[in-house]
Amino acid sequence: MIEVRNLFKEFEGNLVLNDISATFHKGIVNMIIGKSGSGKTVFLKCMVGLIRPTSGEILYEGRNLLTMKTKEVKRLRREMGMLFQGSALFDSKTVLENVMFPLDMFSRMNKKERQKRAEFCLEKVNMLHAAHLYPSEISGGMMKRTAIARAIALNPKYLFCDEPNSGLDPQTSQLIDELLLNIAKEFGITLVIVTHDMNSVMNIGEHIVFLNEGVKEWEGPKEQLKDSDNEAVKKFIFASDVFKKINEAEKIGVEGKKEGTNDCSSKK
Repeated sequence: MIEVRNLFKEFEGNLVLNDISATFHKGIVNMIIGKSGSGKTVFLKCMVGLIRPTSGEILYEGRNLLTMKTKEVKRLRREMGMLFQGSALFDSKTVLENVMFPLDMFSRMNKKERQKRAEFCLEKVNMLHAAHLYPSEISGGMMKRTAIARAIALNPKYLFCDEPNSGLDPQTSQLIDELLLNIAKEFGITLVIVTHDMNSVMNIGEHIVFLNEGVKEWEGPKEQLKDSDNEAVKKFIFASDVFKKINEAEKIGVEGKKEGTNDCSSKK
C-alpha cells in the first residue's frame, strides 16, 4: 500500500499539486484520472521519486520516500516497475534484450537466469514468440506488452503506468487493460495507472483518485464514481456522449423497475 499525505508541488511559484492526500491499495487497479493539465503525471512522478515535492509525505508500507537515505531509496526503486507513456524501449536492443536490461543492471542473477526470467515475463504478456525482433519490427500494442514485461522483470511490489493506452486502438487498449489487471491480481502488485481514458476506468478501474487543476476532488471505488455530486467529476466522466447515453439508459432501467414494482403492488 502507498499513502500520500498533504502533497504540494510548486514550479517557480506555480502551484501544480495542492495538498493532495490519497491511498493506493495492494492487489487492485488504482487509477489517477483527470483531464490534461490536471497534475496527474506530476503526481505520478512525485510518487516514484522522479520529481521532489515541495512538501508532504509519500509512504510505502509506512516508509517515507522523502526522508529516506540514498541507499534506502535505491532499494525501494528496485521494488518499483514503471511503464512509460511511449514505452521507452531501446531501438538497438531486441525485445528479449529490452526485458533483460533491468535484470542486467540491478539483479545478481547469472546470464542464464536473467534470460530465463525475461522469457518468463515475455510469456506472461504473450510476446515470447517475438523475443528476437527489434522495436521497429513490432506494432504499438506489442511494444506496450514488451514494456510491461520489462516493468515486471524485477518482480516489483509497485507498478506505475503513465497513459498505458496512449496511441492504441480500442481493441488493443482493452487487451492492455486486461493484461495489467491480471498482473495486479496474480502477483499482488500495488498497481497505479494514470489515465484520462474513461473506457479503461470502466473496464478495469477499482479505486479511483480524480484530480482537477492540481486538487484531489474525489476518491473512492469506481462503483460510486458515476453517482458523485461533484460537478468537476460529472463534467469529466460525462464529457463523452457514449457515457451520457449509458447513464441515461441506466436511469431509465431503474425507473422501469420501480414502475414494474408499483404495477405489481397495485394488482395485489
